[in-house]
Amino acid sequence: MKLHYYPDTDSLYIELTDAPGQTTEEVRPGIVLDFDSEGRLVGIDVEDASRVMDLRRLEVESLPALQPGR
Repeated sequence: MKLHYYPDTDSLYIELTDAPGQTTEEVRPGIVLDFDSEGRLVGIDVEDASRVMDLRRLEVESLPALQPGR
């Protein structure tokens, strides 16, 4: 997973996988979901990100990659 912030448009793109998006769906104003050719979610675009979330802080909890021994 990768987070991409674009200050010129104040948008945050959450890339869930490297698969290319084929279709998009705006589920709420300013929230767009990208899906691959199989219909799997590959990314989430949040417009006006600094107004809807605190971009100064990022917390990560209980991710498998961060657990000891993995």
